[in-house]
Amino acid sequence: MLGDARAVTVFTGAGISTECGVPDYRSPGSPWRAHAPIAFADYLADPAMRAEAWRRKFAMDDLYAAARPGRGHRAVARWAAAGRVRAVVTQNIDGLHGAAAGPDDEIVELHGVGSHARCLGCGDRHELGPIRSRFESHGALPECACGGIVKSASIAFGQSLDPAVLQRAVEASLECDLFVVLGSTLLVRPAARFPDLARRNGARLAIVNREPTPLDREADLVVHADIGDTLDPL
Repeated sequence: MLGDARAVTVFTGAGISTECGVPDYRSPGSPWRAHAPIAFADYLADPAMRAEAWRRKFAMDDLYAAARPGRGHRAVARWAAAGRVRAVVTQNIDGLHGAAAGPDDEIVELHGVGSHARCLGCGDRHELGPIRSRFESHGALPECACGGIVKSASIAFGQSLDPAVLQRAVEASLECDLFVVLGSTLLVRPAARFPDLARRNGARLAIVNREPTPLDREADLVVHADIGDTLDPL
């Protein structure tokens, strides 16, 4: 299936990064349950909630600070280097696809990234090192010169996706002849929208995920197995 595809779009979820030490949301005992992200509306409304959001973010960052691209990320990067991959669309905020990718590879990060922060007012980028230093030493929340609220560049619950990023994901879904899902349950919208959009536009659909997904019956190929074990031989 991969061998005769001309344009492949790869869609990834948390399952591709778990072997790298990045916890997923749904596993029993997941640290995300102890450090659940603060809802966007609460973050905007209450400085105390913003402080708690930063505390939880830094706690989670420490858990996977040493994470490096795994076998799945490296396999996708090899496909891209061979000219097979049109784009990688990911739900993950860990930046591991970018770490494995070549300079010209298109990585569409639907939920943003956790590696820096941005002002919600002017859009300026803010680095996490100074933010964390001031927060942990003085309890100070990050400030932007424009007076806007500064937040991690990842998308919070209740926060709208970037329309430009969303459009890139739609285009990648429509321009492929093979859509490959790796490590996503396809339960969170708009996650399920993209493989279905590709399939309805004539692309074949392949899914590799440990658990069943709602689109398994519609797929041309379904593999319920470890992603690294599955992709390494390809």
